Amino acid sequence: MPAVTQSLPRRLAEMPVLADRLRRHARKFTGARQAILAVLRHDSRPMSNKEIFARLPGGLCDLATIYRSLHLLEEVGMVKRFDLGDGVARFALLREDDDGHRHHLVCTRCAEVVEIEECCTPEVEKRISERSGFKAVTHRLEFFGICPTCQ
Repeated sequence: MPAVTQSLPRRLAEMPVLADRLRRHARKFTGARQAILAVLRHDSRPMSNKEIFARLPGGLCDLATIYRSLHLLEEVGMVKRFDLGDGVARFALLREDDDGHRHHLVCTRCAEVVEIEECCTPEVEKRISERSGFKAVTHRLEFFGICPTCQ
């Protein structure tokens, strides 16, 4: 895929490091949370609750547990929620020093999501901030198209 790559640093996070991060926030490293983090660790694209559930071993936890766990993991800054315009929340694992700033390419037919590494708008943010007087200007940017499989 030209100009589109997967983010390896998120995939390389080790489970003991993730467990330690959760415990520092006075949260338990339960079997369900461990399994959810393992799924997110092995996939670089943001995943929905249902996609995560489908990858877990049967009977490990129910969908409600995944919703609650992801909410908690988002609250402590270990995952980031993404809204890609289809009404489905997706989540990605964050490194400890990661602000979660991402851009994606989304297939409008099958909803495949690909992360785009480059960010082309910092200078636009600066211009907008200077012209408007706003501080801490940021952005979200998603591209939509039809993936090679759906073409």
